[in-house]
Amino acid sequence: MGDIFDSIEFLKESGESILRRFVATHRGSTYAEFRFEASFTRSASANDGEIREGGENEAAAFGVRVHSAGHGGLVGTGFTGVEVGRLALSKTKLLDALKRALNDSFARAQADLREKAATLKLLGNAAAGIAALGAVEPSTERGEVPAIFKQDPRTLDRDRLKHACREASAAVTGLGSEIAFNAVSSSVELRHELFINSAGACISQAFAFSQGDCYVVAQTAEGHQETWDAIGQQRGFESLADGRRDELSPSPSLHAFALDLGKETRELAAAPALKPSDKEVTVVTDPHFNALVAHEIIGHPCEADRALKMEAAYAGRSWLLQSPARNEIGRPVGSKLLWACSDPSLDSYGQYRYDHEGTPGKRKIHIEGGVFRGFLNSRATAAALGVEPNGSSRASEAWHMPLIRMSNTFFMPGNSDPTAMIREVDHGYRRIARKLPYFLPARL
Repeated sequence: MGDIFDSIEFLKESGESILRRFVATHRGSTYAEFRFEASFTRSASANDGEIREGGENEAAAFGVRVHSAGHGGLVGTGFTGVEVGRLALSKTKLLDALKRALNDSFARAQADLREKAATLKLLGNAAAGIAALGAVEPSTERGEVPAIFKQDPRTLDRDRLKHACREASAAVTGLGSEIAFNAVSSSVELRHELFINSAGACISQAFAFSQGDCYVVAQTAEGHQETWDAIGQQRGFESLADGRRDELSPSPSLHAFALDLGKETRELAAAPALKPSDKEVTVVTDPHFNALVAHEIIGHPCEADRALKMEAAYAGRSWLLQSPARNEIGRPVGSKLLWACSDPSLDSYGQYRYDHEGTPGKRKIHIEGGVFRGFLNSRATAAALGVEPNGSSRASEAWHMPLIRMSNTFFMPGNSDPTAMIREVDHGYRRIARKLPYFLPARL
C-alpha cells in the first residue's frame, strides 16, 4: 500500500471475515472486535515572533477485544493494543500483527473467565454483577462518516502553518515591553478510524482537527501574569486561518486569538490585586469558563464506569451512585434552573457519530430541572444499570482499551439575557470575558 490510509480500505474488505473465522475456530470464543486508526499530523510553533520548530507525523495502531464464554453466563474479556506505524503499509505484516493480537486477546479472555469464576465461587451472590456483564449485545451498525475540511490536512503547505504561528506570535510581541515572553503553536490532523466486529458491524469514521495554543507572560510594575489557552475545531486549517462563526462553538482566527490573549495578559499584569470580600457575593461567569465547570462537576461524576467503581483505583468514584440501591437517580441534586447534558451530535470539538464500540452517540440529559437523570455509559455499564447504551465508550488512542469519556458536556442555557443578569447584581465579581466571539446561545 502506498499510503498509510490505504490500509483502511484493505481492512474493510478483509477484516470481518478474519474475525468471524477466528471466532469459529477457537473453542469458547463468542465475539471479536477490531479497532484500527490511521493518522497524519502537521505542527508548527513560534516564540516571540520567531519560528522554533515544525514537524509532521503519521501513525497507525489498533486494538482487539475477544470474548470467551463459560458456565452460568460468565463471559471473559481480553484486550490487546498494538502500535504498528508504517508496518500498516504491508498487508502481510498488518495481518500477521492482527492475528497475533487476536490470539493474545483470547488467552487473556480465558484468564479473565477463570478469575471471574473463582471470584463468583468465593463470594456467591455478593459478586452477582460479574455474571450480569455477560448480557452485553454487540453492535451491528454499519456506516461511513467523512471528515470535514476545505483542504486535506495532508496537503497543507508546512510553511503556511509556520507563517501563521510566526505572525500571531509577532503580533503579541508587538503589544509592548510588558510582554516578557509568548509562544504560539498550531497543528492540523487527519484521523481515520475503522471499527469491525464478528457480529456484522463495520463503521468507518474520519475526522479533521485544527488546534491553536497560546502562552503569554506579562510583567509590569504592578505584577506578573501568565496565561494559556487553546482553540480548536473539527475542521481543516481554514478554521485557524479565518476563524469560524457558529452559534454553538465559534472561534476566532489564530492571529486574533493570540493577540486578544496577549492584551488580556498585559491588562491583568497591570491590574491591582483584588481584595477578597468579607461576605458572600454573586459571581457571573462566561460560557468559556462554564465549559470547564461543566466538564469537572457534571461530566466526570456522570461517567458510569467511575460510578460503578471500575476506575476507583486511579480516577476516583462518583457521589451520584453509592450503590445500585443508594444513588441520586431521580433525586434533586441542584437548583430547578439547572439543566445539563452531553451531546456528541452537536457540531463542535467533541463531535462523533459512533463511539468505539460501534454504538451511535446520542444526547444524554444528566440533570433536568435540578433532578439527576443518568450517566454516560458503555454497552457493559448500560447492561449493568439496566438502561440503553448511549454511545460514550471511547479510547484516547486506538491501542488503549475504551473507557467512558465525555463528548460535548455543558450546562443547557436558559432564557435570561446575559447583560440583564449582570445588571441585576448589586455587588459581586464578574469573570471578564475576553473579546472573543464566545456567546451563550438562546437555545440548543
